[in-house]
Amino acid sequence: MVSPEVIRTAVGILGNAIALGLFLSPVPTFMRIRKKGSVEEFSPFPYLATLLNCMMWVVYGLPMVHPHSILVITINGSGVIIELSFVLFFLLYSQGRKRFLVLAMLLAEIAVVGIVTLLVLTLAHTYDRRSLIVGVVCVFLCAMMYASPLSVMKMVIQTRSVEFMPLFLSLASFFNGTCWTAYALIRFDPYIIIPNALGVIFAVAQLILHVVYRKSTKEQLEAKKAAPAADMGLAEVVVVKEETSKMSNASSNGF
Repeated sequence: MVSPEVIRTAVGILGNAIALGLFLSPVPTFMRIRKKGSVEEFSPFPYLATLLNCMMWVVYGLPMVHPHSILVITINGSGVIIELSFVLFFLLYSQGRKRFLVLAMLLAEIAVVGIVTLLVLTLAHTYDRRSLIVGVVCVFLCAMMYASPLSVMKMVIQTRSVEFMPLFLSLASFFNGTCWTAYALIRFDPYIIIPNALGVIFAVAQLILHVVYRKSTKEQLEAKKAAPAADMGLAEVVVVKEETSKMSNASSNGF
C-alpha cells in the first residue's frame, strides 16, 4: 500500500509542474507587450503580488523555518526568478507614474521580505514559532496574490471584455490552487490550505467571467480590427474627393 507521504510527494511534484505553468502563463501577454512596445491596460499588480508571495514562501520553506519543505522552496524559487523577470519587463515598457509605482513597490517588497526574515531568524527560536509567524504572513500574501486580479475583474464587468484578463492565467490559477490544497490536506498544513482554497474560488470567478463575456469580447476585438480598415477607406474617399475637386477647378480655369 502506498504511504500518505509518497502520495503527498507525488502531489507536490505535480503541484510544482502546475505552478510552473501558472508562473509562465503570462508569457503570451508579455510577447504582446513587447510587440506593441507598451503595457497598454495590463496591470502590474498580479505580478508584483505573485513575486512577493513567492519570496515569502521561500522563507517559509527554509530548513531553519519549516523543515522538510524542499518542494515549497523549489517551485517558489523558480517563481521568484520568473516573476522578477516579468516585473522588470513591466518597468522597461511602462512610462511615467506607472513605471515609478512599479519600481517603488518592487523595492518595498524586497525590503519587507528582508526585514521579516531577519526578525524571524533572530527573535523566534523554535521551528513552530518561526513557522507560525512566516506562515501567517504567507497566508495573507498568498490570498492577496489570488485576489490581485479583482481590479481586473471589475474592469471586465465594466467593459464587458476579458481582453486584459488572460484565460491561461485564470486556468493555471485554478489548477494550481486545487493541487496545493490537496497537497496540504494529505498532511494537514493550514498555512497552505487557506490561501490555495481561496485561490480556487477566485479562479472559478474569473473563469465564469470568461464564459459570460466571451462573445462580447470577440465582438469588441473584431470591431477594433475593423476600425483601422474603415479609417483607411475614409481617407481614400477624402483623397479622391480632393483630386476630383482639383480636376474640376482645373477644367473651369481652362487648363
